[in-house]
Amino acid sequence: MKVVDACVLADRLIESECAKIHNKKPVHKGVAFPTCFSVNEICGHYSPLKEDSITIKEGDLVKIDLGVHIDGYIALVAHTVVVQSDLNAPVAGRQADVILAAYQSVQAALRQLKPGNFNHAVTKTIETVAEAYKVNPLEGVLSHELKKHLIDGNHSIINKETFDQKVDDHEFQVNEVYALDVIVSTGDGRPKDVKRGLNSERASLHCLQTCAIKELRA
Repeated sequence: MKVVDACVLADRLIESECAKIHNKKPVHKGVAFPTCFSVNEICGHYSPLKEDSITIKEGDLVKIDLGVHIDGYIALVAHTVVVQSDLNAPVAGRQADVILAAYQSVQAALRQLKPGNFNHAVTKTIETVAEAYKVNPLEGVLSHELKKHLIDGNHSIINKETFDQKVDDHEFQVNEVYALDVIVSTGDGRPKDVKRGLNSERASLHCLQTCAIKELRA
């Protein structure tokens, strides 16, 4: 299946499902972030033009991310799968390592997202889990605070802090909402800008992405 066809199919599904709800009065709803299918070394946010020829094949590691909104309130989700015709076949080797590292990083980081904690503690948690699986958090990835009609609020959590990539310290407050975006790689964690046709995306080796939404409550 071509990546572009999968993206179009998913966006249409979002629109059709949203059309079934909240119909008593006019409400803007639907796609908040275009559906992306990022295959193998492409780390994320790959939503190609219709001329793109990249396909999804057996054994590919595919990152899927998308966003939906109702009346401007946004929910984002991302997940990584290995394409296999045998649904019972185990995932092994470095693919398994990187998948587990991303999943466990998100689970641990979500526990740090609570009022009174700081964003840098989440970054450190992601780094600690990644080290246990001998993978690297990807540089240049930010998890943003979400607000109505705003997908990239001022407060953020950096996936990996470096000498020249940092964010201001922030103490989490009650009722803040974050889209936690974790990407880890079996490579060195330094993405490269790659041109494919008219699209740009970031690339590294065996990237794995997981995203979760959390609202902070007292």
